[in-house]
Amino acid sequence: MPWKTIKPMDQKIQLIAEWQQEQYSITDLAKRYGVSRKTIHKWCSRYEEQGIDGLKDQSRAHKHSPNRTSEDIVKLLLEEKLKHRKRGPKKIYYQLKRQYPGLELPAPSTISHWLRKNGLVNRRKLRKSVPAYTEPFITAKAPNAVWSADYKGQFRTKDKQVCYPITITDNYSRYLLKCKGLHGPRYYLTHDTFKEAFREYGLPDAIRTDNGTPFAGTSAGGLSRLSIWWIQLGIRPERIEKGCPQQNGRHERMHRTLKLEAVDPTASDRREQQERFDRFVYDYNNYRPHEALNNQPPVDYYKKSTRPYPEKIPSIEYDFDYTVRTIRHGGYFKFNGQLYYLTELLDKERIALKEFADDQWNIFYSFHPLGVLDLRLNKILKLNQTGVKV
Repeated sequence: MPWKTIKPMDQKIQLIAEWQQEQYSITDLAKRYGVSRKTIHKWCSRYEEQGIDGLKDQSRAHKHSPNRTSEDIVKLLLEEKLKHRKRGPKKIYYQLKRQYPGLELPAPSTISHWLRKNGLVNRRKLRKSVPAYTEPFITAKAPNAVWSADYKGQFRTKDKQVCYPITITDNYSRYLLKCKGLHGPRYYLTHDTFKEAFREYGLPDAIRTDNGTPFAGTSAGGLSRLSIWWIQLGIRPERIEKGCPQQNGRHERMHRTLKLEAVDPTASDRREQQERFDRFVYDYNNYRPHEALNNQPPVDYYKKSTRPYPEKIPSIEYDFDYTVRTIRHGGYFKFNGQLYYLTELLDKERIALKEFADDQWNIFYSFHPLGVLDLRLNKILKLNQTGVKV
């Protein structure tokens, strides 16, 4: 026969009954039930005030909090937020501190609580991230093996016009191929600048950039319209890791020199600023000694590429052991009777698939990997989810 389990509430009722019958003293009851005398006094007091309900477990929350935000303070916080809808709790805290120096304000975390409770905080939209670059970087052992490109931080000339300098350098020789002040980091402006560089210097094997527009995008393989054009020309688009400018360190170092000698102070207008850029490029390439080049200028180490720019884009061909598909309107391709979405940027372009494991296929656009088609999961996986290489 199992032992009978006595519930805590039953024990309390039994204790109260024995106390009322005066069979035992408070001290005896404390020893008998294994609780303190203070606890027995508390139970007895609650039973006299509330009856059986007084013996139930009570909430331990404070009924009165001396640190609770007053209604007047909450009202002040909400009014300030409504005046400045785009400002967060920290900004509101310091604004009110300046306006009311003697007023005790809650911490920014508490201000955030009241703003959220009153529906004055918009949930931040998650931005799509660029897929990670999974290929190893090409080592620059000769001119035009790798070029680096970037938009130096924008600034305004003295006539208040915005200037976005795009710069292109050869990683091996440090030769500054282009430095051009543009209206903005737009695709067609960037495209035309690279076309000028390709026509003048020929094609590199790879171009290394960050993950920003227009160099990369959130599509499969980090593709953008610009990088698709590079791939069609046989140029490998390389992307540094997010938040790691040191991976393009020599280019970043050139930007420091550019700012010091050609931007600070700014010119009167964009035309004059471009003239400064042109003078800087000529001096940087032909006269300025570089420590990494045995204190010789970049011109002594650079020579033009042997790959000329083709005015007509060549068609992409694949080896016989690849399965080729054409991207349909809307970014889909058909495989094994199923439609899979890849990217609209490759509309009417041919992609290739190659099986590397049972029901798993690597997807390529030319030589550029885009993802992995997993037929078991019936979905396309990002490259950094698998790390699979052919």
